Amino acid sequence: MLSERRHVTENTLFGASPGTPEMSSLSGKVQTVLGPVEPSKLGRTLTHEHLTMTFDCCYYPPPPCHEATSQEPIMMENLFWIQKNPYSHKENLRLNQETEAVREELLYFKAKGGGAVVENTTVGISRDVKTLKWLAEETGVHIISGAGFYVGATHSPETRAMSVEQLTDVLINEILRGADGTSIRCGVIGEIGCSWPLAESERKVLQATAHAQAQLGCPVIIHPGRNPSAPFQIIRVLQEAGVDISKTVMSHIDRTILDKKELLEFAQLGCYLEYDLFGTELLHYQFNPDIDMPNDNKRIRRVRLLVDEGYEDRILIAHDIHTKHRLMKYGGHGYSHILTNIVPKMLLRGITENALDKILIENPKQWLTFK
Repeated sequence: MLSERRHVTENTLFGASPGTPEMSSLSGKVQTVLGPVEPSKLGRTLTHEHLTMTFDCCYYPPPPCHEATSQEPIMMENLFWIQKNPYSHKENLRLNQETEAVREELLYFKAKGGGAVVENTTVGISRDVKTLKWLAEETGVHIISGAGFYVGATHSPETRAMSVEQLTDVLINEILRGADGTSIRCGVIGEIGCSWPLAESERKVLQATAHAQAQLGCPVIIHPGRNPSAPFQIIRVLQEAGVDISKTVMSHIDRTILDKKELLEFAQLGCYLEYDLFGTELLHYQFNPDIDMPNDNKRIRRVRLLVDEGYEDRILIAHDIHTKHRLMKYGGHGYSHILTNIVPKMLLRGITENALDKILIENPKQWLTFK
């Protein structure tokens, strides 16, 4: 966290405003950690993943009878317990220790037809753009890094003290100049973390996100609070601040808006609807026990509903891998689950190849391209 705070402060002090050469070079392009690329180069894209991060901020203490288990290494003997209580096992929350395993998985993802990954790690959960660049060089997978801040609970005192204008400068700098004291540039704002209820510092970051997006014409992606009203509230804040809703993704729809009527009402607002927890099947959702986490079959039915209702050009899908146990190394589904398991099941459930090409190729391409 100390290094993250330092980089935020440095970016703010230098306060670069968007310059014409940088902005014009991004127009019509997608910005990866290796530089701008033509949108047609992306191919099948996962729009919400993590390749290196820590999630210690969301450690969920287990009951005293399981305290010893939470301290153990990941083993076959405790793997089922970790799968059901993923946020109560400390080692499980440190994905940044698995760079080599992630490299192997990205090579497998590419071999199965994958082309690009949007890496949503932001300030507060140990963003590491140098590692992302290394992974992109090693695997040939296009990696797009996220600018901005995670939920308010991870905001440093310096971040909370910033004005909307200062926060806007930070976001613009991370896209036009580079993130975390490097020249490696982000290609999307987000995932911007929001809680329920929305914290004041989160509201300011949302307003800054809208202001930066209006200047840069860049994509935006939001992590909503765990309440069905949260996405609606966030869209209102963004719209009032001037965001382009057509370039905005609302993540985690599958754990947030469960009611069909509310889902179709939200879909009318015009942002991208992201079902990004494929592979997550929990009996008990630790962060909100009131939510019955849907399984993959239910996610597929929701995607089919949205396609049938005419929203196939507004749907994105991903896994949101952010813990070790979901990697193939630990018996998890890995980054290729959608391509190897979900796509065939979607075809069986009547989602056409044309619709799947939109969801996996065309929609990500349209979203990620700078205006």
